Amino acid sequence: MRTFITILVCKWLRWAGKLLGKGSSMPGRIALKLCPDILQRVKLPDYVLAVTGSNGKTSTVEMMAHILQKNGFTVAYNREGSNQIEGVTTFILNDCDWSGAVRSDLILLESDERFARHTFRHFTPTHYVITNLYRDQLTRNGHPEWVFDILKESVSPNTKLILNADDPLVSCFGIGREDEVVWFGVDRLPQDTESCDSLYNDGAYCPHCKAPMEYEYYHYNHIGGYRCSGCGHHKHETQFTVTEANLEQGYLTINGENRIPLALRSMYHVYNLLAAYTVASLIGVPGDAIARDMGNYMLKNGRVVTFRVGQHEGTLLASKHENSISYDQSIQLAVNHPSDCTVVVIVDAVSRKYFTSEVSWLWDIDFEKLAGGSIKQVVLAGRYCNDLMVRFDYAGVQKDRIRVIEDIGQAVEYLKDNAQGDIFVITCFSDKEKFLSKVEITQEKE
Repeated sequence: MRTFITILVCKWLRWAGKLLGKGSSMPGRIALKLCPDILQRVKLPDYVLAVTGSNGKTSTVEMMAHILQKNGFTVAYNREGSNQIEGVTTFILNDCDWSGAVRSDLILLESDERFARHTFRHFTPTHYVITNLYRDQLTRNGHPEWVFDILKESVSPNTKLILNADDPLVSCFGIGREDEVVWFGVDRLPQDTESCDSLYNDGAYCPHCKAPMEYEYYHYNHIGGYRCSGCGHHKHETQFTVTEANLEQGYLTINGENRIPLALRSMYHVYNLLAAYTVASLIGVPGDAIARDMGNYMLKNGRVVTFRVGQHEGTLLASKHENSISYDQSIQLAVNHPSDCTVVVIVDAVSRKYFTSEVSWLWDIDFEKLAGGSIKQVVLAGRYCNDLMVRFDYAGVQKDRIRVIEDIGQAVEYLKDNAQGDIFVITCFSDKEKFLSKVEITQEKE
């Protein structure tokens, strides 16, 4: 009876929350108060697939869900991205029948990397994807190696690990169980570099023994082909591999046979798609079916939104504040644009979850890339526009190409008549609606 009542309350609160446009975590919070062990009482399906990491969780989970649903599976997943225990409880209980059995063929969830250890005390994933570990929200997360230690508490010996072989820190989860891990990664590409060209190098020393790390090539930052000069920690052979990735022409090839056109031409998207491909393959979906379903697939999570301002076409790229690698990937998309463009950087609120005026992370972002290429103008907007301007004083971008406009609405008005070419807006979920509410949205995609 307690299980029934808890599920009933959770379903009702979720229904009420949808009417109000919210409520992805509150029903689960109430359910856990009514019955703290409710997730141990429900009957889970044979597949419980989890994804965690600093970046790419929501996108990877959505792509997995899309592939699996297109191939006949019913999927329960936290599509709103509420990835702590309360949100996970909400979507699982809402997929249960009144006896407490999950209706779907499988559960697919993203989990916050700091809180996964709490979530997985209630149940154990059958498959666990770890995408990457970067400098991310240092105010609350500290160093990535601290996050690694916390995340390690969530890993069960009964779980099949699916790891990014190109990330030396993520690969440490496989130490001692290498033969039990499914590895995914990207082969050396023509655009790779032999030295780290980022503003900092978190791959300089081995995360396992702290000896100097040697790289054969870098895809970006510390992601690439590595080997420790001390303990021998190295990039493993991968079972699922991007053997070709042409971002200029917009396609990748997996395992030398399945070519997939890309809706978003970034290395982030390449890794997210590869992780989704890996999981779907392990569940039994043929590679050619995955390639067919993922060709030019546009995600619905709002990471990229196209818009129009006056006569100018624009693209908003939702980069995580306090995450320099996320910004670097968005900047690279603008730099690779084949024609003249204007870049807008907005930092108005550092976080939706807490207040901080700590902006040292701006100095880790490679704004220097905006000094050349087709970038004709840079507009800095939001409450922290002057902090951005101080950073740009050292970025090598000509000052006559920079405009500082604190008010986002005034920045939009300026763009209508003064933007040069297409517009790229780089900001965070904290701030994106402050801009999009003032322009004409043409399409939401990844």
